[in-house]
Amino acid sequence: MVKTASFYTLLLTLLGIACVSVAQPDTLVRAQECRPRSGLPYFFQKVRTGQPVKIAYLGGSITEAGGGWREQSLKWFQQQYPKSGIEQIAAGIGGTGSDLGVFRLKDQVLAYKPDLVFVEFAVNDNGKKPMPIAVAMEGIVRQIWRANPQTDICFVYTLSATMAPTLAKGYFPLSASVMETIAGHYEIPSIHMGLEVVQLAEKGELVFSGKPDEYPGKLVFSADNVHPYPQTGHRLYTEALIRSFGVLDKTATKPRGQLKGPLYPNNWENAQMVSAERATRSPGWQVITPATDSVARKLSNRFTFLLKAANPGEQLKVRFRGTHFGIYDVMGPGCGQYRVVVDGQEPILFPRFDSFCTYYRSNYILLPPLPDSVHTIELTVDSQTLDKAAILKQRNQVISDPAQYAPKNCYVGQLLIIGEVL
Repeated sequence: MVKTASFYTLLLTLLGIACVSVAQPDTLVRAQECRPRSGLPYFFQKVRTGQPVKIAYLGGSITEAGGGWREQSLKWFQQQYPKSGIEQIAAGIGGTGSDLGVFRLKDQVLAYKPDLVFVEFAVNDNGKKPMPIAVAMEGIVRQIWRANPQTDICFVYTLSATMAPTLAKGYFPLSASVMETIAGHYEIPSIHMGLEVVQLAEKGELVFSGKPDEYPGKLVFSADNVHPYPQTGHRLYTEALIRSFGVLDKTATKPRGQLKGPLYPNNWENAQMVSAERATRSPGWQVITPATDSVARKLSNRFTFLLKAANPGEQLKVRFRGTHFGIYDVMGPGCGQYRVVVDGQEPILFPRFDSFCTYYRSNYILLPPLPDSVHTIELTVDSQTLDKAAILKQRNQVISDPAQYAPKNCYVGQLLIIGEVL
């Protein structure tokens, strides 16, 4: 019997959560635009004295978006503190949450030595169980301060239309509420950039989705209830951030002491990415580069090393000691699916094609928690032909070029590990 990834993930994730002895962080937190807590002492010390500053933006597509709150706020910081020569570390990846963010943090953020890290995952984490959010977010915090205790952190929360009713009642949705438990434990400031959006919608002055010219006299937040227009939704986000920095600028701070003990001992502070070249692979796997492959070229800002297999049956094998395993890979028109076997158990299928696959994007597979021991993972390119037309139809998309969708390719760039590769 072959299990699907969604069923297997749900089952083992629930089992893994059931084994955790700490309480679930599932209480909704009162909504507040800015909670200063211990503020941003080192950031303000540097900008006030004109020292160079690097600001990292770690998040999903709302953070990645061109012309959005990331670029708008960076411009504001540069204008506000012109002597500091403020630079950005852009680390937003669409369709990903804190569970990938904690793995890619070291390579994509900490390697560039940030002075301030914004962490934005509330939308992409919404709908997940509380504990996976908590252990990933705490892992992010502990990795940052283990690398440099003088790097300031600020949690920022955005919203989708589905989260608005909870916010309108005066509470953060579950994902942001869970993140607040981590922020509270470590005295990290947090900013919800979407409360004014909800207030305007409640007054009838803003609509969440549509085309701007269809609603004269009103603000149109987005085209899809999630991804804001730069001139409206993102502008409101930026204005909330600027207001909150006015509060943070006046927050009394003191130098950060020793890193306190973890709130959740099973947090993911040891999460890491390891190059897929460490895997044992069958002969059909090819190393592809931007010079030789169009997919590698399109995703050159994501992968410094990328493997591709075009033929069913090609296999990757990894032995590792630890508790978590995954891969950082690619989804797109010409992708197939993986057949994954963990420690000789029944195979699980992980399709690398979904209803958004009209283009190539980086993505990831993360297996459910495993016992802390030695494991063998086998990933095989599956022979099954996916009904890509039916999958695309879910979002009213059609296949315009059948040849583009015909391949069953699989890609992998990094291994996601909590533990060590053997």
